Amino acid sequence: MADKKNTLSGGDEIKLKSRINKEEALSMLKSESLLGIGRIADGVRKSKHSENTVTFIIDRNINYTNVCVSECRFCAFYKKKGAAGAYILSKKEIFDKIKETKDLSGTQILLQGGLNPDIGIGYYLDLLSEIKEKFDIHIHAFSPPEIIYMADANGITVKETVRLLKEAGLGSVPGGGAEILVDRVRKKISPNKIDSEKWLGVMEEVHRAGLNSSATMMFGTVETDEDIIDHLVKLRRLQDRTGGFKAFIPWSFQSKNTALNPRGVYGHYYLKVLAISRIVLDNFDNIQASWVTQGAKMGQVALSFGANDMGSTMLEENVVKAAGTSNNAVDEKTMVKLIKDAGFIPAQRANNYEIIKFYK
Repeated sequence: MADKKNTLSGGDEIKLKSRINKEEALSMLKSESLLGIGRIADGVRKSKHSENTVTFIIDRNINYTNVCVSECRFCAFYKKKGAAGAYILSKKEIFDKIKETKDLSGTQILLQGGLNPDIGIGYYLDLLSEIKEKFDIHIHAFSPPEIIYMADANGITVKETVRLLKEAGLGSVPGGGAEILVDRVRKKISPNKIDSEKWLGVMEEVHRAGLNSSATMMFGTVETDEDIIDHLVKLRRLQDRTGGFKAFIPWSFQSKNTALNPRGVYGHYYLKVLAISRIVLDNFDNIQASWVTQGAKMGQVALSFGANDMGSTMLEENVVKAAGTSNNAVDEKTMVKLIKDAGFIPAQRANNYEIIKFYK
């Protein structure tokens, strides 16, 4: 990051050094200069991705169960055991979904579910092994809360759990369950879920095992601006140690059908948080635009506020939909057009961000 001064409209002047500190980041987030912050973030993106390419992946979210004992207040997806609508997908249902994904040129599945007490680690290991036997597809699966739940239920360490999952076919780990990595916030919105140090600890074990992961942030519940910056700095510190995060995805809380009243997140604040994320997370190469929660048009705008990736075509999505937000799936052709119309070169990527193909 260049050592130069950047003047935000409104008179604020911020000097970007090799690394922005917490106080500077908080000052930027509290600034009213959305466009000024966006210009700085766009400059950082260009320094990392000078070729002007914007990537996306063709994959599918498969939620293998919606039964969960965590009962997070922000979640509208989970069901209690025995409740109407509670389910565990059969292997055939999962395999049918994967086949459909492959038929649509998909290269990855995102496999996540609730913390279901009726599922033992054997289920996960067998499922991974059978998927790898039947399909040539990358498995991006099991967030840190799921991994800790597996470990605790079977009396083994997180390190051993990660090893077993990797041997069975796990390819990488999604960043779900991070929400805000500040325990004061977590106690209010997800009191039964793992704390911030455990989330970070799982990710460190994942990276030490040679697997990469993504990192996320769900904002717009009860957190403060200071909490958002703390979250980003904690991720940056871990990335300094391991280098295992491939991407960061911030998204705004969707409140319908949940037990929380949000503090309110509108488009301008989403873009500001996205831009700040690009600036603070100087050791992350890739920042995703969250069109699933913000809509495709806002996803396009995000590409000028630091994002270099449009995420997934999202052949299936259930969790955000349950909270009342339903932006229709974007097929490959539409995704390419969205990126081109925003002035960028579209490219399909793999999980590790290697380019599969460019689009003319």
